[in-house]
Amino acid sequence: MMTLDLSAASARDALGAHGDPLTDDEAIDAFARVWWGHLAEPGDADAGTLIGALGAAPALEVVVHSVPTPIADLDAVAARHAWARWRPRLDGSAVRRSLRTATLVGLRLLTPADAAWPEALDDLGPHAPSALWVNGSLEAVREATPISVVGARAATSYGEHVAAELAAGIGAHGGAVVSGAAYGIDGAAHRAALAVGSPTVAFLAGGADRAYPSGNAGMIAEIAEAGAVVSELPPGSAPTRWRFLQRNRLIAAMGAATVVVEAGWRSGSLNTAGHAAGLGRPLGAVPGPVTSAASAGCHRLLREYDAVAVTCPDDVWELAGGPGDPRGGPPPGAEDGVQRRRTDVTTRVLDALSPRADRTVAEIARGAGLSLEETGSLLGLLELEGLAGRGGSGWRRA
Repeated sequence: MMTLDLSAASARDALGAHGDPLTDDEAIDAFARVWWGHLAEPGDADAGTLIGALGAAPALEVVVHSVPTPIADLDAVAARHAWARWRPRLDGSAVRRSLRTATLVGLRLLTPADAAWPEALDDLGPHAPSALWVNGSLEAVREATPISVVGARAATSYGEHVAAELAAGIGAHGGAVVSGAAYGIDGAAHRAALAVGSPTVAFLAGGADRAYPSGNAGMIAEIAEAGAVVSELPPGSAPTRWRFLQRNRLIAAMGAATVVVEAGWRSGSLNTAGHAAGLGRPLGAVPGPVTSAASAGCHRLLREYDAVAVTCPDDVWELAGGPGDPRGGPPPGAEDGVQRRRTDVTTRVLDALSPRADRTVAEIARGAGLSLEETGSLLGLLELEGLAGRGGSGWRRA
């Protein structure tokens, strides 16, 4: 059995500059999460379940030193398969090599304990990343409303033009563009955001130190200057088809809304749209010519998945529940400079309200699929925001 040293001294020695501002417990947790980035592939729910139940360091100790054991939601069979996936990757030299690489190229390690951690990613539950590697800074993005803009790599001039217009408009509204730095729609959206000086985030399917695709290396370097290039994979990791698909869940989770600009019938962008829908994030799609195969996926989203038709930046901003069109000021009940990002349950309560007829708390709870107590609390918050009000016989949308 391999020797695993998760002492504070060992963790600090391995983390180097990455562990300087951390307490001993935080350093041990961060070091363990670096290990987990090597052991588990992105989105591994078994790893997320184990870490959630025990903590990153105790979970790692269990995998290294015990036989597969039922823990939390992992039964004996699931544990056995998980141990079989993870144990061949127990390589301390690879962990330390990735940490040295991160230091050399200036990557920052983020864990859920870090103040800069994107809390929206926690909505992924057991599929959430254990840690992130960041080239750049997420601070500017945290002060904006992030909106995911995705689409086909083999985009048409129409698609790239619309993506650029939407991304520039998102920046004008005070938002941030989130995408995947790929050719086509992703690249058009990132470049437009950079052109108007708004922050933008690129999630990569390989290590954050590996610009992929290489043809976009210059753009990716600019993104790191204006915003952040982010990956959950250790530095040096190569992108794979699975990792591209799993990367999409981060793009969908990070955005207050996801907009698909152009996509074929089986485009990978539909995978991102599926993640967004599963998370309860608002989903938009840009219509294209009915004769264009490049827009067939968008039309499919509009027809089969209740996506909202998006034709201009104002549509995107409305979809994301942003603080309003800058030409018209903030929405009723919102203070200047205050940005409100709807949670899934708040959106469900809003959807269950009518702007014309009063509804009782019981009716709203039934429509939203929530408990009476949770619904009552959310109605109170919405009333404070000026988004809901009490009528003669119940509640209605303001």
